[in-house]
Amino acid sequence: MPQQQLDELAARFRDAMAAVCTPVAVVTAMDGERPHGSTVSAFASLSMAPPSVLVSLDRGSDLLGLVLESGTFGMNVLGSAQSALAGQFARKGPEKFQDVSWRVDRGVPRIADVPHWVAAEVMETLDVADHTVVFGRVVDIASETIPPLTYHGRIFGTHAALPPTPTTTGRTPTTTGRTHR
Repeated sequence: MPQQQLDELAARFRDAMAAVCTPVAVVTAMDGERPHGSTVSAFASLSMAPPSVLVSLDRGSDLLGLVLESGTFGMNVLGSAQSALAGQFARKGPEKFQDVSWRVDRGVPRIADVPHWVAAEVMETLDVADHTVVFGRVVDIASETIPPLTYHGRIFGTHAALPPTPTTTGRTPTTTGRTHR
């Protein structure tokens, strides 16, 4: 494919992905005594048996090197009031943790007051394009019911539940996945 077509395809792809709502997390690892972290939106739960997650990290990132070296990483899933943290950890440089309350837990930085925190051990990695997908076995987790921070349309926001609507069968879905009349 000619370069101009590749560039156009990349621009359309970027615009399409901006229209997909994603949760926001800060993936963390230790560099000796210094914490390191980066904002990501390409992460997901993977399996319940064993509990596992995945995250996609740029192959050229310092964070990926630290995760591979240590064999562990933290996933700090941000809440709706934490967009400033997302911005802080999205920038380059060693001062991302400046004025951020955190502690080492299970060998990885755990940011204070995040609604969901996961510590994971690297199970496998897979190089795809310019990223490496890191698969991690969950070794610890903490979770609270707080609205999530999301990224959609190149802006931060949060999720709000829609009011129940009748399905085509005339039944209304419930939060348990069951329906009632």
